[in-house]
Amino acid sequence: MTNVWAIAYRELRSYFVSPVAYVVLAGFLLLCGWFFWVYLTQFSQMVTMYAQFQQPQMLEQMNLNDMVMAPLLQNMVIILLIMMPLITMRLFAEERANCTDELLLTSPIETLEITLGKFLGAGIFYLVLLGCTLVYAGILLYFGDPEVGTIVTGYLGLLLVGLSFIALGLFTSTLTSNQIVAAVSAFVILLLFFAIGWPASTVGETAGVVLGYLSLIEHFQPMTAGLVVSSDVIYFLSVIAFALFLSQRSLESLRWR
Repeated sequence: MTNVWAIAYRELRSYFVSPVAYVVLAGFLLLCGWFFWVYLTQFSQMVTMYAQFQQPQMLEQMNLNDMVMAPLLQNMVIILLIMMPLITMRLFAEERANCTDELLLTSPIETLEITLGKFLGAGIFYLVLLGCTLVYAGILLYFGDPEVGTIVTGYLGLLLVGLSFIALGLFTSTLTSNQIVAAVSAFVILLLFFAIGWPASTVGETAGVVLGYLSLIEHFQPMTAGLVVSSDVIYFLSVIAFALFLSQRSLESLRWR
C-alpha cells in the first residue's frame, strides 16, 4: 500500500501544478452553480405563485429534493461526462509522452499498484471537486428543510458515477501517448454508458432489459430519489473493478513489450 499512496500523492500533487485542474474545478463549479440558481429560482417562483393564489395543497407538494437537488445532481452527471476525460486523460498518456513510463514500468512496483495509485490520486481530486458542491446542499439546509437522507444517497450515487468515469478514463489513458486521443476515447465510452439505455423501449424485451441494465443513468436516478438498491451499487463497483482490471492488463502488456 505504500507504493499505492506514493503514486496517488504524486498524481494529486501534479493536478494542482497544472492549469487544467483549476480550469476543470472552476468550470464545474460555475456550471453547477448556474443550474442550482436556475432550479432554486424556479422553486421560489412556484412557491410564491401558489401562495398568492392560496393553493395550500400545491404548496404541500413542493419538495426541495425533487425540484432542486435531484435535477441538479442529474445535470452534474452530464457535466462530469464532459469534464472527467480532462481529468483522466493525463493519468498514463502523459507518462508515455514524457517517456517516464519506462522508468515506472521497469521499477519493482506491481502494475496493480500503479493502477490503484493513479486511480486513487484522481479519485481524491474528484472528492475535492465534489466536496466544493456541498455548499449547495448547505444553502438548502440553512434556508429550507430538505430531506437529508435523500441528499446523502444522491451524493453517494454521484460519487460512484464519478469513480466509474475515472476508472474508464484511466483505461483509455493507458492505450495511447496522446492526451487528446485519450480524452476523446474516454468521452465516447462514457457517453455510451450514459446513453445505451435510451433505445431500450424500441427493441425486444430481452434486449431492452440488457440495455437498461447496462445504462449508467438507470442505476443513478433511484439514488437521487433516496433509494439505494444493492444491484445499483454492485453495478457501479463492477464497472470500476472491470475498468481497473483492463487498465492493469494494459500496463502489464506494456511492461513486457
